[in-house]
Amino acid sequence: MTITIYDVAREANVSMATVSRVVNGNQNVKPATRQKVLAVIERLDYRPNAVARGLASKKTKTVGVIIPDISNVFYAELVRGIEDIATMYRYNIILTNSDQQEEKEVQLLSTLLSKQVDGIVMMSDYVSEEMLHEMNRANAPVVLAGTVEHSNSFPSVNIEYREAAIDAVNRLIQNGHKRIAFISGSISSPINRDFKLAGYEEALENADIEVDEDLIVGVDNTYDDGLAAWEQLCKLDNPPTAFFAGSDEIAIGLIHGAQDSGLNVPNDIEIISFENSKLARMVRPQLTSVVLPLYDIGAVSMRLLTKFMNKEKIEEQNVVLPYRIEERNTVK
Repeated sequence: MTITIYDVAREANVSMATVSRVVNGNQNVKPATRQKVLAVIERLDYRPNAVARGLASKKTKTVGVIIPDISNVFYAELVRGIEDIATMYRYNIILTNSDQQEEKEVQLLSTLLSKQVDGIVMMSDYVSEEMLHEMNRANAPVVLAGTVEHSNSFPSVNIEYREAAIDAVNRLIQNGHKRIAFISGSISSPINRDFKLAGYEEALENADIEVDEDLIVGVDNTYDDGLAAWEQLCKLDNPPTAFFAGSDEIAIGLIHGAQDSGLNVPNDIEIISFENSKLARMVRPQLTSVVLPLYDIGAVSMRLLTKFMNKEKIEEQNVVLPYRIEERNTVK
C-alpha cells in the first residue's frame, strides 16, 4: 500500500499542513514536532508524490534538456554543468537526444512540454523556423546552450565563435602556413558557416592569403569523417600544410590520417581544433585546441533558466563567455 501524507499526519498526530512544512523544509515548525514527523516519515518510508506536489504548486521542479547526440563525448561536460546547477536548485532533468534531426527536435519539445516541465535547455546546430515557432508558443522558458539564433529573441549562452576562429587560424599563419584547410561539421550550420568559416576566411584575407574553396570541407563531426577529409585533401596537387578542425574527433581523424601517411605532427603538418574535450588530452600528440567551455555553458544556461522560471531579475539574456587556446603538441 502506498503511504500518503495523511498516514504520516495520523501517525505523528499532527496536521497534514505540518507534515507538508516539514517535507518542504519550512522552518516554521517546532524542533520537537519536526523530529517527531521525520521519525514517522522514516519508519513508514514515506516518499512525497512529486506529481501531486507539482499539480498543487503548478511547478514540477523538472527541466527538459535537448542535445544533438547523447553518445558524443562532446556533450557530456555540457550536461554535467546543467545537472550540477539543476541539483543545486533542486530541479530534476529529463535528458533527450535529437539525433540532430529538426523534426525530432520539434517532437521532443512538444513531448517535454506535455510533461509539464518548468523550462527547457536546448543545444542544436541549427534552430529551424518550425522550431522557433514552437518555442514562441511554449508555455515554459527555453534557453539555448551553445546555440546561435540570429534574432537573439531567446536567452542563450555562447562564446565569440568568430573571434575564436580568427585566433586559431592566426596561430597557424604565424607559423608560416599559407595552405590552411578548414574541416568542420555541416557548413549549413549557422555556427559553422557564419562564425567559424567566416573567422577562418577573415584571418586568411587579413594575411593576404587567398581563400581556396578546395580547402574547405564540410563533414559530420566524427573521427571517420576526419580520416576521410585527410584522404581527400592529401590528394590535392597542392595539399594543405595546416588544418583548422571544427571538432576534436575530426582533428584526431586528421592526426591519424597524417600518421598513417608517414607524416609527423607537428613537424610536417600542424593541426588546431575547436572544442577541447577530454579527447584532446587523450590523443598523441596532444591536441592544441580552442577551449569551448562546455561545462560553463551548461552551468550558466541552467542558472539563466532558473532565473526565468523563478521570475528573477535578468541582467543579460544573451551571455557570452570567454574562450582561450589551449597550447599542446599539434602546433609548434
